Amino acid sequence: MSAEFDQRAPHAGTGASYAAAGVDIEAGDRAVELMKEWVKKTKRPEVLGGLGGFAGLFDASALKRYERPLLASATDGVGTKVDLARRMGVYDTIGHDLVGMVVDDLVVCGAEPLFMTDYICVGKVHPERVAAIVKGIAEGCVLAGCALVGGETAEHPGLLGPDDFDVAGAGTGVVEYDQLLGADRIREGDAVIAMASSGLHSNGYSLVRHVVFDRAGMTLESHVEEFGRTLGEELLEPTKIYSLDCLALTRTAEVHGFSHITGGGLANNLARVIPDHLHATVDRSTWTPGAVFDLVGRAGDVERLELEKTLNMGVGMMAIVPEVSVDVALQTLADRGVDAWVAGAVVERGEHREGAALTGDYAK
Repeated sequence: MSAEFDQRAPHAGTGASYAAAGVDIEAGDRAVELMKEWVKKTKRPEVLGGLGGFAGLFDASALKRYERPLLASATDGVGTKVDLARRMGVYDTIGHDLVGMVVDDLVVCGAEPLFMTDYICVGKVHPERVAAIVKGIAEGCVLAGCALVGGETAEHPGLLGPDDFDVAGAGTGVVEYDQLLGADRIREGDAVIAMASSGLHSNGYSLVRHVVFDRAGMTLESHVEEFGRTLGEELLEPTKIYSLDCLALTRTAEVHGFSHITGGGLANNLARVIPDHLHATVDRSTWTPGAVFDLVGRAGDVERLELEKTLNMGVGMMAIVPEVSVDVALQTLADRGVDAWVAGAVVERGEHREGAALTGDYAK
């Protein structure tokens, strides 16, 4: 998590200097000190060393217990949701979004997330602000069961405004070769189990911002009765992190696949894990999307198809399991506090069917 700033002393007098160009080395060092306690909370036994090195270290001998370990890697960001965090001055939740976007891509193939690194780019280093962002990332890593082994804080004066920032991250996980999940495991007759999202998660915010601010004229401070809180608080609700829930599911039930519902919507992401000769149907009547999805649709007069190919519509993760595993799968998720239900099934693919499709109307 160290900030890699030029440590050479600037020339004396009126000559050019790094500080004069807008890079504050001391602020970067202060940010590192503030974030250390949060990063420490994510440490796994396999992590060696601490902050300040040029690379994070993870003891790969832990993989010896695997017969044929496969390393999985994923990277992502949070998108334009960071702009809402900036405008609201709330910086300690956006890290949950970042971790969720990365680790829940890893777990789709059955991989246990091992560690993450992050990249935070700012226009000006505000140490407390950077530390709050890292705090959120660390908290997300704890929820995901992975370590935060390092990262980078970069100051880009002249390219970003003093309060502007962006975040990105990369994660690594491991899965046993013969436990790899994916399309080749999925069979006709499998059930599709939906897991509720916590809201919009981290996708579709360009559409959402255009609709609620530009078209509907709402503000972040607008109180929305259906939410029981302000619009800003609803839009900043962190992404739910499913990795430990999914891994628990693989230990108690037979699981053939997962689908992380992100950009592109539910049907498109589900289709990514369905083999070519099969088709997944998802019945809208099995759930009611949260109020935020209805608001976006009404405020922008957005057609349902457009909403569904942009937003998660209340489902953040899906599990594909054989029919005989449905009861134990639902019980496992319920025991872990995950709202889940059978939403559809895998059937033989017809001549004109896509890989996955939504049917029926949403429950009221």
